[in-house]
Amino acid sequence: MEDSDELLLPVWRANLVLLTREVGAATRLARMMTFSATYLKLILSGQREFSDEFVRGIEAVTGLPHGWMNAPHAEHEIPANAREAIDNEMPLARFRGTAHPVRKKTVLRPPEPIFGQTGPARRVEEETLDAEAHRRQAHFRKVRDLAMQDVRRFERHLSHAPVELAAVRAKVEEVMAAADLDDPIQADLAGRLEQIEKHRHLLLRHVEKLQALLGQIGD
Repeated sequence: MEDSDELLLPVWRANLVLLTREVGAATRLARMMTFSATYLKLILSGQREFSDEFVRGIEAVTGLPHGWMNAPHAEHEIPANAREAIDNEMPLARFRGTAHPVRKKTVLRPPEPIFGQTGPARRVEEETLDAEAHRRQAHFRKVRDLAMQDVRRFERHLSHAPVELAAVRAKVEEVMAAADLDDPIQADLAGRLEQIEKHRHLLLRHVEKLQALLGQIGD
């Protein structure tokens, strides 16, 4: 991490805490940044450092002015569009970077070549390995982001189905009231409605957990 970043880190973290003060805001912002909520909470608690790249990503995703995170702010200074973006979980840009700080550049003399390998040859080999690792990481983030998009779409479908379960229950209960049904059939219909509601909530919890696990991979 650069020296300037180390000086700004407390300001960045204080502003990040300010942005996520409302209940559920940290989880929503984490999803907007395609990060796990657990990792973001470690950042908020001071257990993880983070980079200038991540801070600029927060500004872009939430619609904050560039450089807004570099100065201390009060809650009333949060722009309305940024608050609305977080509240509604509507990212204004896509973040494809990383939160991990960049290590300081070494000022030490590089080691002498070993096993008879020349310095330039080793550097070319290292650069090739770095490029391959970067390509693999980029591919991983792409497929993970696509998977998380589909999971979020499925979650929204479950939460806002074309036909509301309450409407289905009302119709079935109308039938139950209008028909002269035996007690076992009446109880079976009521039980089916309860099981549908119960399993819908259970399925939503599984989808939320799946989304959180996907976000943790690679962090």
